[in-house]
Amino acid sequence: MTDTGSTLPRRQLGRYLREARTELDMSLERMADLTDLSSSGLQRLETGQPTRLKVRDLQAICEVLGLSEEIAAAMIGLLRQSAEPNWWHEYGNLIPATFDVYVGLETAAQKLTTYQPSLVPGLLQTADYAAALIQAGTPEESGAELRRRVELRMKRQTIVTRKRRPIVLEVLLHECALRSTVGDHRVMAAQLHYLAEIGKMLNVTIRVLPFGAGAPIGHPVGQYAILEFGDATDGRSVEPPVVYLENFTGCMYLEKPQDIRRYDRVHDCLRRASLDEASSRSLLRQVAKELQA
Repeated sequence: MTDTGSTLPRRQLGRYLREARTELDMSLERMADLTDLSSSGLQRLETGQPTRLKVRDLQAICEVLGLSEEIAAAMIGLLRQSAEPNWWHEYGNLIPATFDVYVGLETAAQKLTTYQPSLVPGLLQTADYAAALIQAGTPEESGAELRRRVELRMKRQTIVTRKRRPIVLEVLLHECALRSTVGDHRVMAAQLHYLAEIGKMLNVTIRVLPFGAGAPIGHPVGQYAILEFGDATDGRSVEPPVVYLENFTGCMYLEKPQDIRRYDRVHDCLRRASLDEASSRSLLRQVAKELQA
């Protein structure tokens, strides 16, 4: 890996490998002995710094860590990502489509700022709402697989509700997301009531962009998430912030400072056009009441 282009794939690779090694309670020195690699090189790898790591070296690391074939393939895919200024991740290309790179990034973030024009974000979905979405997207899956995927999504939400250092979550929802029925009216009413309640948490902010706000940016804005990773003791960012964009075939990770600033400005504009938190909760409850009528 070189020091050009996107640093995100190698940062994610290092994060996954460090977590796997820590779970085994294995030291860097021990892993170096087992893979015939230097402990200093492995440390650089785990901290997302440029290395001269080869695929065969990574395969040896994955074998020592006991990673499954699917996860090992994902690690190799991260290693092989082309050096582009921004990272485009196409589902199933280099990295298996079933391996969710974004979830690892989300777990590491200290703050997540997101705009959702049509759906409730995964971190705030009820189990029934999530099940309806997953079933609509993958109708061929068995009931057992559906339940497993819902359980994984619910487990993912613990980063919002945990007592120790929960993620700071700022969500802008377009009113369309409130009035687009997922599942049925019962599922939607429960989902909206849940949003009204969880929005009272100190680390969660939920605001609604009403239909009456029109188009504050002057053109359509798709869903996005801005992930921030906190500051070190010297005041510098632990990792650069990332903008995550997703569509049906893949996702884009933007890291250039000018792109981050642009989305910060977009979010500020949408936030100013949105209802405040109290009015947003009132609208959530009002729509839920209409669904239950």
